[in-house]
Amino acid sequence: MRFDAGVIDIDTPRGLSLWYRQALTAPVTISFEAMAVAEGGANDEVSDLNAFWMATNEDGTPVLDRTRSGAFAEYDTLRTYYVGIGGNRNTTTRFRRYIGKPGDRPLLPEHDRGDQAAMLVPNRWMRIALIADGRRIAVRRDGELLFALDDPEPYTRGHFAIRTTKSHIRIRNLEITRP
Repeated sequence: MRFDAGVIDIDTPRGLSLWYRQALTAPVTISFEAMAVAEGGANDEVSDLNAFWMATNEDGTPVLDRTRSGAFAEYDTLRTYYVGIGGNRNTTTRFRRYIGKPGDRPLLPEHDRGDQAAMLVPNRWMRIALIADGRRIAVRRDGELLFALDDPEPYTRGHFAIRTTKSHIRIRNLEITRP
């Protein structure tokens, strides 16, 4: 991973989560530009632009209180919102509300997309917005709604992370705003 001229360049052969150290409180919108890199490098797989937001441990303690290896199953114990754009080698795009139970990653049918319009496009910047605004939880890409959830018991505080695995992702223009 490198930081250069305002760009975070994540080039990793295995799972890696880059956590924002400050806890966030809703209402909040986290937005950034991301690019799945395909330039012939060892990890240029165009896969897995993932994010967690409003994340806490299952007991409500801060996420950063525990060390994780980067293995995806270790995140099952989080209470968090999660989006995976272009997962499984760019074949799925999914949104989940993790409930903090190992092995339990609830997935609603409408939050499991396999259409090409929801996948990553190699070497193209896209604007991602992760929204936690009371009961309204949403993910937007380039201004278009990818997912929305009316959460009767919303997660209102927690940490944010960008995650990927065996891929090369670039991030720039990260903004965290509160209305």
